[in-house]
Amino acid sequence: MPKAARYAASQAVTIGSGSTLSDQPSPGVGRVNLLADCENCFGLCCVALAFTASADFAVDKDAGEPCANLRPDFRCGIHQSLRKEGFQGCTVYDCFGAGQQISQVTFAGTDWRDAPGTSKRMFAALPVMRQLHELLWYLTEALTLRPARELHGELGAQLEKLELLTRSEPDALLALDVAAHRQEVNVLLLRTSELVRAGSRRQKKARRGADLIGANLKGADLKGADLRGAYLIGADLRGADLRLADLIGADFRDADVRGADLAESIFLTQSQVNAAKGDSATTLPSTLSRPSHWHS
Repeated sequence: MPKAARYAASQAVTIGSGSTLSDQPSPGVGRVNLLADCENCFGLCCVALAFTASADFAVDKDAGEPCANLRPDFRCGIHQSLRKEGFQGCTVYDCFGAGQQISQVTFAGTDWRDAPGTSKRMFAALPVMRQLHELLWYLTEALTLRPARELHGELGAQLEKLELLTRSEPDALLALDVAAHRQEVNVLLLRTSELVRAGSRRQKKARRGADLIGANLKGADLKGADLRGAYLIGADLRGADLRLADLIGADFRDADVRGADLAESIFLTQSQVNAAKGDSATTLPSTLSRPSHWHS
């Protein structure tokens, strides 16, 4: 059986499976398609994306140019020492499973090295698919949140709609108005957030999109806070209570979350966690992993 067919068979569980109006699914159920699977990807993030020499990347690389560390088998030659070698940015990036979807479904297992004529469209499709998969991640999480049960029907319909779009042909995928789909989903996610946070909110200063760069929030009570799009770069969040806080789009680069309670926060992603500095005392949602570079 061709690899693409094996991949499709292994992903038979739909993205939203397990979610019902009355039963909360087990953590991670239905998210298998939304987790990066480098084994089934053609190293797309290592080729399609551009980066500039900075604190995050040791060198400059143009979009469409393979990273010098990309091996013939599409694996990273310095994966175990990316941060040490100056490629911290690579450890933060998360494709939400878009890489393998493009590789094995959109282009049916034909890689850009064997078919150079596909490379331009394949690389252009990656950011489109990533945005769709990111939205699917949020929708899938929203369907696990009991306080938002009244929205589960609408959330499920949006999820099915986007999941269908991820199976589009390359040209149709590239023609999508992703911004319009993101706006539709965002309306639902905002309503979900309001319902989830309603029981815990107190009179707090609005923090949505707030500039909290380097802020001293050690031990802060941020339970149920709206931190959507907040700039938390380098903020001290040690021991902070972030339960039920809406963290969608919050910038956690170098934020100190040692001992912070993030376990019941909503819309937190692996990329945000990877960008922060935590430890063994930091509690995370069960769907996310503790980064290997965090100190115990």
